[in-house]
Parts: sequence; structure tokens; C-alpha cells
Amino acid sequence: MSLLRIEKLKKIFGGLVAVDEVNFAIYEGQIKALIGPNGAGKTTIFNLITGVDRPNSGNVFFKEHSLGGLKIHRIAQLGISRTFQNIQLFGEMTVLENVMVGRHSRTRGDMFASAFRLPPVGKEEKTIREDAYEIIRFLSLTSRTNELARNLSHGERRLLEIARALATEPEIILLDEPAAGLNDRGTEELGELIYKIRDKGITVFLVEHNMGLVMEISDEVVVIDHGKKIAEGPPLLIQEDEQVIEAYLGKEIEDA
Repeated sequence: MSLLRIEKLKKIFGGLVAVDEVNFAIYEGQIKALIGPNGAGKTTIFNLITGVDRPNSGNVFFKEHSLGGLKIHRIAQLGISRTFQNIQLFGEMTVLENVMVGRHSRTRGDMFASAFRLPPVGKEEKTIREDAYEIIRFLSLTSRTNELARNLSHGERRLLEIARALATEPEIILLDEPAAGLNDRGTEELGELIYKIRDKGITVFLVEHNMGLVMEISDEVVVIDHGKKIAEGPPLLIQEDEQVIEAYLGKEIEDA
């Protein structure tokens, strides 16, 4: 049974068909990549999965349960988290505080209890802090724990956004161009991190333009062009697919 499945997903913005009846499934423990030219509809698919946008038709299923009509926070609580193409952090908060924000999606205390600092909330806050420290250690950001997010390097901000997404205890994490702006060493370390995330039992679904990274770490690749799925399969087969080469890969594969 698939962990996440999209069926005949379609999204139209004005007169533009951004996603055109796309179908595919992601299975537990996979690292799956979604690739395609700029403007192909990749981020729109992420937005449709996570509730940022609503499809015109089709549906998204998580463990066979429809996500149709669910709000963003509810989808996150079910076990789906994501990062963004443009890093979105709280710049005036510390690394620890940013991760704790993500962890708060799993809190049980209500607003009244939080406002008056009642004992159950105090215990929960301690647990949240301890869990956030553990995630920070996992991402090798310990030395930056109390640094403001705005003072981090680009690569550290990428890691922090992943840390905040992991803080929601996802079963699947969606990474939107995580290698953007990273140098070769940073990209290599990112690949190692994605393996570590998968080894923790978290399924990974990524949009990425770095074909070297995609072909090295992915179990399967989905290719879309002009909103339509044109190919799906293991990386080696995708590299040899004539339609994919014509639409997208070509020189990228040669240079990877």
C-alpha cells in the first residue's frame, strides 16, 4: 500500500494548466524525486499535497485517506512536512526557537494553559525543548543553537529549515530544491543527510534541479513537463528515456 498517492491531480491558474491530471505513488521508505524544467508544475504539486493550494480536480491520498479539503495544519499533524524553495525562517528567533516552533505542532496544551503557564504546559515545554536539542544535534547545528537564524550561512539556513520540518515528526518530508545555492561539498553532505533521514524511518520526496544528486540518491524519479507526467521509474531508466532527454535532461545528465 502506498504512503502517499496522487490521482488525476489537476490545477489551473487563470487559463494556465499548471498540473494536468498527474498520477503517481510514493511508498514507505522511498527516496523519490520530482524533476522537470522550470515552470513544469513541481512546486505546485507540493502545494497541492500540503494544502497550500486546492486542486481543480483529482485528489491526494495519505495512507488511503483523502486529504481533500483539509487545512494546512491538519495535513502536517497527519505526518506530512515540507521545506520551501525560498527558505522561510523566523530571522529574529534563535536556531533552537525555530525548531521549537515546528515542534509545537505536536503540543496538546490549549491557549489558556499556555498563557498562564500551568504545570502540564511547563512539562510539555521542557519536552519540546529537549526534542528540539536532539534534532539540532542530528542536523549538526549544535554550535549554532543560540544564534539568530538571520546570522546563519545559506547552507545552515537550509539545514535549519529541514530541522524545523523534522520537528513535526513527519512520516514523509517534502524537500523543495534543498540543494539550491549549495556548493559541491554542501550538496554531498545534503545527500548523506537525506540518507540519514530515510534511515530514521522517514520517507523523502524531493524536487531538485541538481541531477547528480537526484540520480545518486533517488529510488525512483517522476518527470513532468508542462504540467504532465512524461516518465516515472528508476534513475537509470529515466536517464535513457528519449522523451525525458528531449524535454529536460540532455546536457544536465552529461554534466552531472
